[in-house]
Amino acid sequence: MIGEWANHIQMDAGFQPNGQAPISSTDKRIKSQVRSNGTSTEDFSTPRRLEIHEIPLVINDFKVAARNAIEAGFDGVEIHGGHGYLIDQFLKDQVNDRIDKYGGSLENRCRFALEIVQAIVDEIGADKVGLRLSPFADYSDASDSNPEALGLYMANMLNKIGILYLHMVEPRMIKLGEKAKTPHSLRPMRDVFQGTFIVAGGYDREDGNEAIVTGYADLIAYGRWFLSNPDLPRRFELNAPLNKYNRDTFYTSDPVIGYTDYPFLQSDD
Repeated sequence: MIGEWANHIQMDAGFQPNGQAPISSTDKRIKSQVRSNGTSTEDFSTPRRLEIHEIPLVINDFKVAARNAIEAGFDGVEIHGGHGYLIDQFLKDQVNDRIDKYGGSLENRCRFALEIVQAIVDEIGADKVGLRLSPFADYSDASDSNPEALGLYMANMLNKIGILYLHMVEPRMIKLGEKAKTPHSLRPMRDVFQGTFIVAGGYDREDGNEAIVTGYADLIAYGRWFLSNPDLPRRFELNAPLNKYNRDTFYTSDPVIGYTDYPFLQSDD
């Protein structure tokens, strides 16, 4: 089992201790938009820029979370460094407008992410750590002017740390749920990274198999299809029809509807 936490910044001050503003690499407000789960960014609080003396405290939070996960019995942790969350906000030059050692150059913007990875590796071991990145995506205004350079730099630096795997989101998933045409590819990052390489983003059975056969990736991550098909590996094995997922039930507070109510294949017994 892999313990994954999204270093999710609650975009509402009401979720923060003492009603403080949510933290970020910037103090810029996100542009107005309606997200895939129906929430409007108009309701999000303006973030505050992390002070440089606070950054070690946040890094320590990640380290403690990783240690807690291992002590709770998880085999490892996946650090969420994509999709517009906190780490991604430091990585991307269209969000990160800092002028200290955590902003500006590519090396500086990647410093926060790499310090988090190193702290967790020091705590639980490199063989228990993975990282998810989405350099080509622009969720929540988190985009970069040179995503391929960003992805390649991170892949090279992660080789030095020696983490178990790198999990990257396909360039075609520029917007959540949309499979767009793009000239970009994860192949350069795959060729550079020396550990296990996982890809995600709109895969079905056929193109997932093709990615493995051609050496484009070592593993394919499935999200929506796994949600609506609790026996997805068996269905893939038999090439059986898939349950269609209902996006309207995603991200809801109901613990059953849309999460545990999709049917399994009928047994032949």
